[in-house]
Amino acid sequence: MASPAQQLPPGWIAEWNEEHQRYLFIETASSHTQWEEPVGNPTPAQAPMVESAPVAPTGHGKRRQYATGQTQAYYTSDNLAADPGYYGGAPAGGDPNLNQPAAAGGGQQLFTPGLAAMENQFSAQQQQQQGAPAYFQPEGQQPGMGYGQPQQQQQQPAYINNAVDGLTNQFGAMGMGGAQKQFQLNTINMLTSPPEPRDLHVPPPEIRMPPGSCISAAPTAVCDPSYQRMTLNAIPTTSSLLGKAKIPLALVLTPYRTLDEGDAPIPLVTDVIARCRRCRMYINPYVQFIDGGNRWRCCMCNMSNEVPQMFDWDQARNAPGDRWARAELNHSVVEFVAPTEYMVRAPQPAVFVYLIDVSHPAVQSGMVATATRTLLENLDRIPDDDKITKVAIICYDVSLYFFSMAPGSTDSTMLVVSDIDDVFLPKPTDLLVNLSEARPALEALLGRLGDMFQENSIIGSALGPALQAGSKLMAPIGGKIIALSASLPSVGEGALKNREDPKVLGTSKESSLLQAASSFYKTFAIDCSRAQVTVDMFLFSSGYQDVASLANLPHYTTGSTYYYPAFNAARSEDAIKFAHEFGEVLAMPIMLECITRVRASRGLRMASFHGNFFVRSTDLLAMPTVPQNQSYAIEIEIEDTLTAPFVVLQTGMLHTTCFGERRLRVITTAYPTTSNLSEVFASADQIALATLLANKAVERSLSYKLEDARDYIFKKLVDIFITYKSSMTAAGAGASAQLAMAENLRMLPVLVLALLKNVGVRQSAQIPPDIRAYSQSLLTSLPSQLLIPYLYPTFYSLHTMPPEAGTVDEHGVIMPPALPLTSERLERHGLFLIEDGQSIFLWVGRDAVPQLIMDVFDLPNYEVLRGGKFTLPVLENPFSQRVNAIVQKTREMRRGPYWPHLYVVKEDGEAPLRLWALSALIQDRADVLPSYQQFISSVKEKVNGTSY
Repeated sequence: MASPAQQLPPGWIAEWNEEHQRYLFIETASSHTQWEEPVGNPTPAQAPMVESAPVAPTGHGKRRQYATGQTQAYYTSDNLAADPGYYGGAPAGGDPNLNQPAAAGGGQQLFTPGLAAMENQFSAQQQQQQGAPAYFQPEGQQPGMGYGQPQQQQQQPAYINNAVDGLTNQFGAMGMGGAQKQFQLNTINMLTSPPEPRDLHVPPPEIRMPPGSCISAAPTAVCDPSYQRMTLNAIPTTSSLLGKAKIPLALVLTPYRTLDEGDAPIPLVTDVIARCRRCRMYINPYVQFIDGGNRWRCCMCNMSNEVPQMFDWDQARNAPGDRWARAELNHSVVEFVAPTEYMVRAPQPAVFVYLIDVSHPAVQSGMVATATRTLLENLDRIPDDDKITKVAIICYDVSLYFFSMAPGSTDSTMLVVSDIDDVFLPKPTDLLVNLSEARPALEALLGRLGDMFQENSIIGSALGPALQAGSKLMAPIGGKIIALSASLPSVGEGALKNREDPKVLGTSKESSLLQAASSFYKTFAIDCSRAQVTVDMFLFSSGYQDVASLANLPHYTTGSTYYYPAFNAARSEDAIKFAHEFGEVLAMPIMLECITRVRASRGLRMASFHGNFFVRSTDLLAMPTVPQNQSYAIEIEIEDTLTAPFVVLQTGMLHTTCFGERRLRVITTAYPTTSNLSEVFASADQIALATLLANKAVERSLSYKLEDARDYIFKKLVDIFITYKSSMTAAGAGASAQLAMAENLRMLPVLVLALLKNVGVRQSAQIPPDIRAYSQSLLTSLPSQLLIPYLYPTFYSLHTMPPEAGTVDEHGVIMPPALPLTSERLERHGLFLIEDGQSIFLWVGRDAVPQLIMDVFDLPNYEVLRGGKFTLPVLENPFSQRVNAIVQKTREMRRGPYWPHLYVVKEDGEAPLRLWALSALIQDRADVLPSYQQFISSVKEKVNGTSY
């Protein structure tokens, strides 16, 4: 290769690098090095400090300017020189303490070997992202603008071009081998790049498919990541390359998520189902038509299949149809109406059995009255489109109380079964009744049920026998048991003892408290799964309830656990929270008798599964019912070398709808393959990675110890940093004053720290085992949209929010800009909101002026304000209305049934509540847990020392 020295600008030399087999360009004046050939612009020392100064294109030279008080990304020296706002002080609007990112590394620059000059091929796209609302704020929020994108943006993934022409041009610019666009890998220094909350809402790295891989130009052909996303959007071709990257390969699924406002409904195909004869994959936008369109080639196994005769026929018009308009060729998520050959039996009706604890603690807490009133008010919302839904009510204390309701009558008869050792059904009929036919009797029963047990003085719970009775009642059909329990099960099968021991908390034995104390719950749950029965648990005990044992029932039956510690309906906040969440669960549409299988291209294998279900075989997941917005994670292994330019993963869910129709939901995603380690890093999805690590942490804490879980996720983070440093930066294996990482993973360290500080994993001797067990159930079931704020809460300053925040525009309520989670942002005269999707804290500074207290709380001054659970009044002043709108939007903006409590936290108020709220500021040091700066420094030490 001829030396390019003759073409170099003055002051530059070229030196051949044997390791990378390419020239390294060195600026003699500053010793600055880069792989890209320099253009003839002035050197950084000579560059005029004007905004139009030319800058040599580099893979990591992008400059990002954040809001006031924020730092900026790591830059190379030549880009700094071109920035007129940099020298002589802080960046414009920036922090003066953070104006030396380059100096932190002793002058050594981060760079990305192995990447050719990009010629700014993505610069326009990046500039568009930097200015686009969707880049910085959730749901399209700009600073000072509202949530919610325009309808066109909501109907398609955020990381693809909005127009078909743009997508076509993008495909046309891609090519196989050297012609295909490379991922742009931007390296930043984590030591000078503090967490920016807006980066959590950046779309995942773009899926860059080879040209011609997708037969549809429709934006819906690329799967929205809210349904199915991978930890890597470019799949390594070999397991050794994957192992070298240290980034786990996994699929994160939320297959039955709530449709957002503006989302188009999932397309329904009613005429024909085309599947590969060999691998059974469903036809999708990534197949190829051959033989004049008479056959199609499977994109997983390359099998040639005949196109079904009805594929080109429009049944609605009874005329030839347009093949290219078919939903399954233009949408990554479709549903098929299943023919009879997909049915083991006829579709069954939806069945709901409500188990209500009526013991003395349940009645005294007001749970029974609140539950029956909520059930009565929501009868119309229970899924019953075809009037075939069946319901039953069983009450229990130390006995079981069945209710016989004759169709067409308003009367009901209570039947008592005291023999809980051998549970039986006291009557063969009228215990499980048709909801519409028995509606009068059901309404009358619910109206007087609370009074029937008002004087009940029995203390004790036969939850196990009640569950057995409910299962027997619905076993021939299947369905859902919704169990409400207000005390520790004490009699019959599944009886538990109080095993809470303060001396064990914080020790290596604590994990034993997070495992089931009785084998009954797992065994019973597996039996329920075989009988197509799901169990949801609502737990209300004022004392120890062994959530860890009871949560096994939802875990293995695809259910959910809801926990209300120290529930007291006399507090309106408690009653409203339970009534809202219970009502949402009652009204939630569910998929019945579901079996799920994930298929993948040759060379990929589903290795392990995480989430609420039972693994029936190596790749078949049994889901008696599937609720909305529940997430699952599947780890994937690379068994053989991937030779295809892209791979396909397809999730198929065979289920019965609430209205008795057998259907198939099919979700298809395709990912390019790569043999380039830099592309592996550039394609990593930090949100999917955090979701997987949360599941892995819980699994490890149950299988081993909590300490092992914490060590595992910390070591996984350090391993990723070590690989990136040794392979992607000039420092190699030596010590470095910088901590390099790909820009698309810049929030991964703070998410790992957030996971380490989450109550489900946190090192502490003060967390009750019930609280910890409930948190772990959330970590393994919440979809990413709920899980990420649960790990990394949202923090707003309300007293200084922009004037438009809290008002309504065409996209809904405008939310304030989010702040980093550090108490440095707290002000003594301020009002702040912190929320994690489960709780909302209103932090009130001790020097808050009386007018602020009057406008928000309708109280004369700070001294008379009381902390704790609170219902915010709506007052006749603009500020009160804006704060209420923000609180209401916070409760509504995420998927799921949860209704977070609002707590008022005074700066000098009760210590436990104050410490709880401050624990949400995860970038601060708390107890034995490090601050973010301490954490990232410890990561740097491990990376440089490569010892654990």
